[in-house]
Amino acid sequence: MIGGEFFQSLGSNIYGQIAILGAAISYSFAVVYGHRFKDMGLSSMATATGQVTASSIMLIPIMLIVDQPWNLTMPGMSVIGALIGLAALSTSLAYVLYFRILATAGPTNLSIVTFLIPVSAILLGAVFLGEVLQTKHFIGMTMIGLGLAVLDGRLWKYIRKP
Repeated sequence: MIGGEFFQSLGSNIYGQIAILGAAISYSFAVVYGHRFKDMGLSSMATATGQVTASSIMLIPIMLIVDQPWNLTMPGMSVIGALIGLAALSTSLAYVLYFRILATAGPTNLSIVTFLIPVSAILLGAVFLGEVLQTKHFIGMTMIGLGLAVLDGRLWKYIRKP
């Protein structure tokens, strides 16, 4: 997903690219580690609540050092509303669904779904931000779709049918 430019020069974008790779690695560890919570008898709500709470507690010292919120102006109501929406829907609800799917469908099926994240991001950028889709985007989305079809296994069953 980074592209061939990554190997040609190591510019200022390297940190963002490494962060993306780190996120992908984190996804793989999260699926394997998160599947253990089902065996412990924990509900998806308890697991999601514990994850969000623990990560928030770990980020508070960093936020206090880096952002120094006492020096910032108070945000407007639209910013506070957006923050509440992100916290309630994009984070809390997403993690409850994540752990519920992990418990029911298993780690392999859940990890396959994460391949749709770049496709969703590209399409949402085109629809809501007016970004222009290039040929390479369509090629990439097609490759992701084909990869999902191969990983799912139904394509092979259909091909092997007499």
